[in-house]
Amino acid sequence: MWLISYLQVAMKKIIAIDGPAASGKSTTAKLVAQKIGFLYLDTGAMYRTITLKALEKGVDVNNEEELESLTKNSIITFENKDGQNRIFLDGKDVTEKIRDPQVDKNVSYVSRHKKVRKILVEMQKKMGEENDLVAEGRDTTTVVFPHAFKFYLDADIKERAKRRLLELEQKKINTTLEEQVQEISRRDKLDSEREAGPLLRDKDAVILDTTNLTIEQQVDRVIDLFLKSTASSS
Repeated sequence: MWLISYLQVAMKKIIAIDGPAASGKSTTAKLVAQKIGFLYLDTGAMYRTITLKALEKGVDVNNEEELESLTKNSIITFENKDGQNRIFLDGKDVTEKIRDPQVDKNVSYVSRHKKVRKILVEMQKKMGEENDLVAEGRDTTTVVFPHAFKFYLDADIKERAKRRLLELEQKKINTTLEEQVQEISRRDKLDSEREAGPLLRDKDAVILDTTNLTIEQQVDRVIDLFLKSTASSS
């Protein structure tokens, strides 16, 4: 009885948000974390940092052994600066650089490698042992934090393409809606069919269709359901 009581006290609270590209999970997770005072963990950004490093160093994104070595020798940290979540790779702020279209096109190839995923998942689990957090990414609900309170955010592919187009336009990156529909469709296929940590809907996850929801509505919905769940279980 004492052991059960101790574990209940020691366990950190984790909200895990999963879903396909441009479903709103990143912004939603970030704002939820800010509002309830949890650490925000962007697991997808970690794969992007490795992808960026591989591209900069000329490492083949299909070479698992080289990518494993690259990942083992990388230091990835998150910092909150003036209310903004920043990600650092080997001490260098790469928050903007990991959103480059070239990283977009290659991150799915990097993230499909088992040895890369194993290293990064271990890092993520360690963060979950030390912090109350909101984690988002392709397999946070199914692999990284299977005992978390889970959400799966989804949206119509055309709506997701519109969101990504707007994001890229704000960064003055030229693209079209049609190109983004094709790119997101390609990403969905790669993420769903990969052998290691594929994109799946966990059976215990609350599914939110965000097609017609504002970010504010998504955030409020997640917080409301989480608070109701914790109240009923206490």
